[in-house]
Amino acid sequence: MGDTHLSLGSNKPMDIFGGAWDGFMEKLTQGLSVLQPEDTLLIAGDVSWGMSLEESEADFAYLNAFPGTKILMKGNHDYWWNTAAKMERFFEEKGFTTLRILHNNCLWYADTALCGTRGWFYEEEKPGQSQKVFNRELMRLETSLKAAGEAEKLCFLHYPPFYTGYRCEPILELLERYQVRACYYGHLHAASHRLALQGRHGRVEYHMISADYLKFRPEKILE
Repeated sequence: MGDTHLSLGSNKPMDIFGGAWDGFMEKLTQGLSVLQPEDTLLIAGDVSWGMSLEESEADFAYLNAFPGTKILMKGNHDYWWNTAAKMERFFEEKGFTTLRILHNNCLWYADTALCGTRGWFYEEEKPGQSQKVFNRELMRLETSLKAAGEAEKLCFLHYPPFYTGYRCEPILELLERYQVRACYYGHLHAASHRLALQGRHGRVEYHMISADYLKFRPEKILE
């Protein structure tokens, strides 16, 4: 699942957008209630609206209270994001023992490698920094994919690598070259859902997992 957009410690309730987001915390709580201790939930970015780790603490506590492991990734609205070492230290100090970070690494679910990074989107193109940020995301993605070795790979991005009228060719090329089995992405909401491209393209299967698209219920992708 992507895009939980939690705001328990900040004043940015998603309910103001209406539609699927009306009463979304109740929907999300019900959706996450299916989690069992042996499960792993990966949240593909836009986890919390908090502007710092401290402001996001209530959101992390909310996620930590559910059974199973929760893997967090960076989205474009995760302003609380910091170095992996600082985030992991904060989680340890607060007793958030079920939270892990996917950042310049790969994590594992049995023998399957879980790889990924935030990715890239045209809205990030700003004069003087766009190429630098883009190259950094490409390096992070390749670092994650390389860490998986020859294992079966699933890739998670926050931004869609393509959708109707848009393709990020360097990211698509990496997914093909490293023989990723499936790629999951979020970011698209409401009317933008219709622009999503899903199913097999090349050798990779693509799936959109924005929370509102999934009706706030995690999508099961592995036994």
